[in-house]
Amino acid sequence: MIHETIGSVGHLFVIISFVTALLATFAYFKSTQATNELENDWKITARLLFGLHFIAVLVVAASLFVIIYNHYFEYHYAFTHSSLQLPTMFMISCYWEGQEGSFLLWIFWQAILGLLLMIKNPKWESPVMSVFALVQTFLTSMILGVIIPWIDLKIGSSPFLLLREAQPDLPVWSMQPNFIPKDGRGLNPLLQNYWMVIHPPTLFLGFALTLVPFAYLMAGLWKKQLTEWVKPALPWALFGAGILGIGIMMGAYWAYETLNFGGYWNWDPVENASFVPWLVLLGAIHTMIAIKTSSSALKTSIILVIAAFILVLYSTFLNRSGILGNASVHSFTDLGLSGQLLLYMGTFLLGAIGMSIYRWKDLPKDAKELGTYNREFWVFVGAAVLGLSAFQLTFTTSIPVYNKIAEAFGILSNIALPADQAEHYSKIQIWIFLAVAILSAIGQYVWWGKIKESTSFKPLVSPALAATLLSVLFINIGKIYTLPYIALLWSSLFAVLANFKIMWFLIRQRFSLAGGAMAHVGLAVMLIGILFSAGYSKVVSLNRSGFAISTKVEDFTKNDNKENKENLPLWLGQGAQMQDYLVTYKGRRIEVRGQKGFFNKNDFEIIEGDFHAVALKNIERDGVKIATKGDTVTVEPENTYYELEFKNEEGKAVSLFPRWQVNPKMGTAISPDVKHAWNHDIYTYVSLDPRLAAEAGSEKQWSQTENQTVTTGDTLFINDFVAILKEVARVTNVDGVELGANDAAVQANFQVLGKNSQQFTLSPIFVIKGGMVAMPAFESEETGIKIKFTGINPQSQEFGFAWNTTQQELIVVKALEKPYINLVWIGSILIFIGLFIASYRRMKPATAA
Repeated sequence: MIHETIGSVGHLFVIISFVTALLATFAYFKSTQATNELENDWKITARLLFGLHFIAVLVVAASLFVIIYNHYFEYHYAFTHSSLQLPTMFMISCYWEGQEGSFLLWIFWQAILGLLLMIKNPKWESPVMSVFALVQTFLTSMILGVIIPWIDLKIGSSPFLLLREAQPDLPVWSMQPNFIPKDGRGLNPLLQNYWMVIHPPTLFLGFALTLVPFAYLMAGLWKKQLTEWVKPALPWALFGAGILGIGIMMGAYWAYETLNFGGYWNWDPVENASFVPWLVLLGAIHTMIAIKTSSSALKTSIILVIAAFILVLYSTFLNRSGILGNASVHSFTDLGLSGQLLLYMGTFLLGAIGMSIYRWKDLPKDAKELGTYNREFWVFVGAAVLGLSAFQLTFTTSIPVYNKIAEAFGILSNIALPADQAEHYSKIQIWIFLAVAILSAIGQYVWWGKIKESTSFKPLVSPALAATLLSVLFINIGKIYTLPYIALLWSSLFAVLANFKIMWFLIRQRFSLAGGAMAHVGLAVMLIGILFSAGYSKVVSLNRSGFAISTKVEDFTKNDNKENKENLPLWLGQGAQMQDYLVTYKGRRIEVRGQKGFFNKNDFEIIEGDFHAVALKNIERDGVKIATKGDTVTVEPENTYYELEFKNEEGKAVSLFPRWQVNPKMGTAISPDVKHAWNHDIYTYVSLDPRLAAEAGSEKQWSQTENQTVTTGDTLFINDFVAILKEVARVTNVDGVELGANDAAVQANFQVLGKNSQQFTLSPIFVIKGGMVAMPAFESEETGIKIKFTGINPQSQEFGFAWNTTQQELIVVKALEKPYINLVWIGSILIFIGLFIASYRRMKPATAA
């Protein structure tokens, strides 16, 4: 049965949300023009309309979630982004995997912020909410899904399209008009991570918060409150910078945990598109703080606040227009919204520029020029450097846009993005952030009166000398010989010491004053972490086995066999040395839904094409029964985890579980696992699993059968192993066989010796039951040996055995050491705490404004 009602309700409330946002814009605008009672009447009407808009948005959001959660695959959105096997947590991720869902998330956050602005600051409500509701109208239009028939114009893309409406040309509709797929395509494997449940909502809240200072600015210019807008806007800007920064770093940590490029930041175009507005917003915050004593700061703030908001819209255009093509792993395909996105961005860009030009002549002018010992001077320099960073990133990221513009004018342009984007951006940004670190220290000293004309820059001598001494120490210990790295190290240490001194001084005065200094300390700590974890990351999985992984595949042989040398083959059960650890591959593991940890994959038979498995034995963990033999359990069949035991010289062991996810519909995703230590991470992933990489369903290839008769203590040489028959003893319990009074069973025990003094056991069984003889084969995954009895001679105590061999189970791993990477996360946390402290300090004065 097709559930058309829920989709119709959702689409109806999308239209209601659009109409109410538009009418609220008009009512708030009329409120700004009216006086006395009429002003209040229009304001009450506008509040009612925006409240209805909020309710409509909630109904839309709930309708879409009902469709996803209940697996209504007749809807295109549910079919495209979800599947039956997804747990609830990842169904939430499905919600914003698609363009329409992420737009809806953005709309939801802006609706909440609109309600807060209505309550928070009545003085500014009408002009601010006029701008805010207009932006909300444009944003809501993105999911409107309405076609104007007489001009064949599509406005927005609806998340409530039925599959037959979204793909009307499929042949199935002519045969089965009410066809409903049994399952959906599923969530992108890369997004099946808990960070994807919280990263997008945080990031989109950050995007939504950039609208608040923009709306205050536009209201201030409109109502000729040319400086008054800053006081209520500044706390929102600080809070927005904190939230947007957290969203960006969540994305970085997701990349570190989920992708296998070896780091947390790859200068991807979409990563840059979210990072650039954050940089500009930080610049705007600094100049907004300086407005009280400088009209130049006011002018700069106007430009930067506009730029921060417009760059969010520009990043949306880059991400959703399809213009980036294959340049980014994050970008969406084009849904035909490019023109609408350009109209959205162009309207507010031209409107903001026009309003600024109109009021520019009325802005106050400085009585005197800024000098070196003026704190506003250093604020400007800092903002300028942040702007330079943003410009360089935007200029290169926009290369696909230049090509499209040239194409529109009939010019063939094939300008390509840098082949090595990480190197291209890093070699420029390292010098920019070196300057940012130094300026953060000087700026704090000047701002808090530690540097004056009378003292010159003498107070900075002690942190500079201390930074020099520490740099010499770290250069020798860490063998840092690259000039840009040495310069970045010194500037970061200088910034840590100088800003920490200011922070400690402010904490003793009043803790709430220390937010800015704390954020600057965090930035410097983060830069040191980036320097070591990225600049001095090293491969520790060096292949000394003499085994070439591939002599034909170019990925392994190029650059003087670089990947052959840096990828370590691990045979099941056999250890290999990696840095200070003995690493042993313990086998494939799977997840059982509802149970913590991982389970041996060989203990289950996966039901093909399903997300269930049958237990092949009784499964227990810590004395608790998980499943009885023959039970059916719910598993994640796409995910194969590999247990890698890392054992140090002291014998302490920890296991990592890197993952391969083989999704027939979306390909293979390889994810790392990380061993954390206080001073480094060991970042490990399985670069090759020959068995999973082979065609699904392929059988093991066994050698021809070999036979030999032996007695206790004899030795067999099998598959590069030494197997010694230790004993053949009677047993009373045989798995899967009930032995009667007249039945008998014996078990042979071979001790198998491998490399690195590792030992394994082969235990074939000989069973006599009801006069019948059974000699089942014993298979050892670790050794690649399958062995069974062929006969027993009780008189001579000789035992016959037959065996076959196969390729021992093998995986190839790559591991990197990331020194001092924890400083990246600690520094980022300090930045955000500092921003929130500063926001809180300014929130109370803003409330009274």
